[in-house]
Parts: sequence; structure tokens; C-alpha cells
Amino acid sequence: MVELRAQEQQILSAIDTQGGKASVDQLVETCGFPDAAVMRAALTLQEKNLLTIQAATQNIIKLTAEGKIYAQNGLPERKLIHAVAEMGGKADLREAAKKAGLELQFVQIAQGWVIRKKWAIYASQDNTLNISEAFLHQVIIPEGCDETLLKHVCSKEQVVLDDLSDVLKDAAEQLKKRKLATIEPKTSRVLKITEEGKKAAAEATTAAPEVTKLTPELIITGKWREIKLQKYNIEAPVAKTWSGKKHPYLSFLDEVRAKLVQLGFQEMTGTAVETSFFNFDALNVPQDHPAREASDIYYIKDPKYGDVGSHATALEQVKETHQNGWKTGSTGWGYSYSLEAAQRLILRGHGTCLSARTLEAGKFEVPSRHFSIARVYRPEITDRTHLSEFNQVEGIIIDENLTLKDLLGVLGKFALEIAGADKVRFKPDYFPFTEPSVELSAYKEGYGWIEFGGSGIFRPEVTQPLGVKVPVIAWGLGVDRLFMMRSGISDIRMIFSQDLDWLRKKQVT
Repeated sequence: MVELRAQEQQILSAIDTQGGKASVDQLVETCGFPDAAVMRAALTLQEKNLLTIQAATQNIIKLTAEGKIYAQNGLPERKLIHAVAEMGGKADLREAAKKAGLELQFVQIAQGWVIRKKWAIYASQDNTLNISEAFLHQVIIPEGCDETLLKHVCSKEQVVLDDLSDVLKDAAEQLKKRKLATIEPKTSRVLKITEEGKKAAAEATTAAPEVTKLTPELIITGKWREIKLQKYNIEAPVAKTWSGKKHPYLSFLDEVRAKLVQLGFQEMTGTAVETSFFNFDALNVPQDHPAREASDIYYIKDPKYGDVGSHATALEQVKETHQNGWKTGSTGWGYSYSLEAAQRLILRGHGTCLSARTLEAGKFEVPSRHFSIARVYRPEITDRTHLSEFNQVEGIIIDENLTLKDLLGVLGKFALEIAGADKVRFKPDYFPFTEPSVELSAYKEGYGWIEFGGSGIFRPEVTQPLGVKVPVIAWGLGVDRLFMMRSGISDIRMIFSQDLDWLRKKQVT
């Protein structure tokens, strides 16, 4: 004879009396147990071959908050066409929208759907809506499938997509595109009793009550000797839990920071709002350079200007370098330098401005190493490899005997160790502040090639006006792209995604 716990006995009997099978939802309602308790008992009964668990996934239609409002009050196009009908079948769009009580942001939407549903014709010459001939003499324009479905879903606890006709399925997709409804998969489980289960339901005895928690009272009174503790199947599946953790990308930035510190680098910090002097002028970028156009940099509207007076020596020397080369051996850019342009405030367009500030401050020893992980801003067109707001890892090394070979070694280490690349390549590039200049790209098997950024040796036109008399190698790499390669992400927008499923499943490193 099979011995069952009280919950197991009750669930098995409930299934037997309901024709041999029942859903978890039905058993929750019949037995009054939580769904988790039903499933725990079901798993135990399945192990004893007393029942089977069959899972089926259905697509459930649910209305959004906006969809529920329209289900009760009518779609905006319905309100608009009613207003036109009340105004004689032809009406000025603005007046009809006002009569319908439509807010300004919904007028164009309502107009578009009225035309799309062929309820009316729009005349752009006089901005009027004219009810179509087919509906002109009808008291009420027939309800569309989307409206029918809205009301149907609103009135039901659950609507399964597969139970609908093809016409209503199309209407469901239309409501989904309009963000009035969602279509979400839901897994339902049906418990089916076996022949052994039927026999057990009739013959099984109820086991003595089991205690799930050993309380202080049971210990003090000594009753723990008399009770039966419930056994737990530690291999039984349970609901997944998602513990809190740091965002994968922030963890990666911490790792990059830690590795650079271990290599002897000191971190450079600064504000996101920068003067054009440090973002451009100090880096030998002329004041008429295209990179300073409003299409390439974000200018601060208020206040427009910052103070560079505390950097008078560097300002004067940079000014002379731009105009005639100063003592650098260069001929300069040959224009009249503008102090007003140098003071213009912007959102920093690269992290190299922090390197310029570090060099100008002069608070370093030779040799020394410095880095920054800086958020930078450019009005880029967003695509799979570009954002208008992104991060750069910036670095400089100051030493007397630095060469291009040293720079390439540092860049290669970055790509291979931090991004997990298989190989790297370099190609000549041009920047106003470095010579020679090098672009770094890296390759990973199964991922392909991706460009990381630029680098080079600071020109004398940069270092000397800032008071530095030894070579400085510098680089500015897109750390977002380093993470993309490391994680196998093909779209940079995923890094800042709010996709909880991706965030939960991303392995903590």
C-alpha cells in the first residue's frame, strides 16, 4: 500500500475526480494550495509513477495600459470619425479633433488610421476629412476586428492567440504593433494520473503529518523526538532565482582599471564639461578644424564660456605655437588665435583632454604612466558600432627613451589580454597631436575584425607648450568595443541594454 502525504493524497484524488487530468491552475482552485505547493507535490507523485506532467506553451494576448483605456473608451480614430459624422460627414481636421476631445499628440495617429481603414478621405488642400462614400449613409461605421478583439481581451481573464480566427490573429498583430497589446508565451502544465495513480488514489493511506521546520518550542519541549521531519529532494527542480550583481560592463571596466593599476598606471580624472582649450587647442587642433563644428561636438548652451586664466603660461605658449610654431620647430597653423574660442565650453569629445591637463599640471615624475576611463560625447549617428555617448580608455606614458615599438607593445597587450583578441594589426593614421600615428584593430575567431582606436607619440607642438621635454606615447581606445569583442556582442547598443534576460544570464567574471 502506498503512503502519501496529505497534500499529495488530496491532489491525486482531485485529479482522479476530474476525469484523470487537471491543470495546475485548476488544482490551485480546487485544493486551495499555492501553485508552488501543487508543483512540489506533483513532482514527488511523478517520481513515484503515479502521474505524468505534460507542459504546453500558449501565446497569451494581454492589453497594455493604453490598450485597456481604448477598450473602454474607444480608439482615437473611432472618436474622430464620430465627430466628422456629427459635423455632416465633412469637417476641418482641427475642428473635428477638438470636438472628439483628442489630445494634440493623438490627432495625427487618429487621422492616419481613419484613412488606413478607408473610413474617410483626407483633402490636404483645405485640411478636411470626408467620410468615404461606402459609409456616408450609415448611422454607425461597423466595428473593426481590432476593436472587437480589444473588447474581447478586456472582458476575459486570458485569451489564447491560437484559439482565435485568422482575422483576429491579424488584428492581434496589429494591436501589438500599435503597442496596445502584447503577445507573451505562457507555459501551462497538465497533470495526468496513471493507472498506478488511480489505484493509489483509492487505496493509499495518509502519512503522519510531517514538520518542515524545527522550531525552538519543539526543541525545548522535547517533542522533536516524536515528530516526523519532512524529507526534501534536493535534486527536484525549483524556480530560478536571480541574485543581485554588478552590471557586466561595469565589472569589465573595474577589471580594466585594476589591470592598469597593477601595471603601475595612475588614474586621471576630470569633468565631462571641458574647455575647447584642453579638448582641442592644447592638442594642436586648429580653431578652424572640422572636428569643432556643431555637427561633430556638443557645445554647452549656458554658460558658454569657461575660465582658462589659471593656465596663463600654457595658454600663451599654445597660442604662439598655433600662430607661428613658437619654439617647437613647427611653422604653426598661421592664423590669429582666438581666446574666446579657447574658452568655449563643450562636452568632452575624447579622453585625451585629461592627458593634456595632466601634462600641463606637471605633477608627475619621469618616467610615469597615467590612464583614464572617461565618458565622452559626440553627435554620432547611432548604429551597431557607434553611439553618441560612449567610453574611452585613455593612456599616456612619459619617459626619456620611448619609441613607436613601445607603443605597439602596449596596444597589443591591451587587445590580446583585455579584449581576448587572437591577433592585432596596425596601420598608419593621422591626428593633429601625434606623429607617428597608429590605428589599432584586432581579430577574434568567430567574431571578426574591429577597430579599437588611435594612438601615437605626442608631437612637440603638444608637449613643449605644456612644459614637457621628454617623449610621451598616448592612446585612446573605445573600451566599449573591447568589451564587445570580449563578450561576443555584435551591437554596441546591447552594452547599455535593459534586457533583463541578457543581464541575468551574463556570466560574472
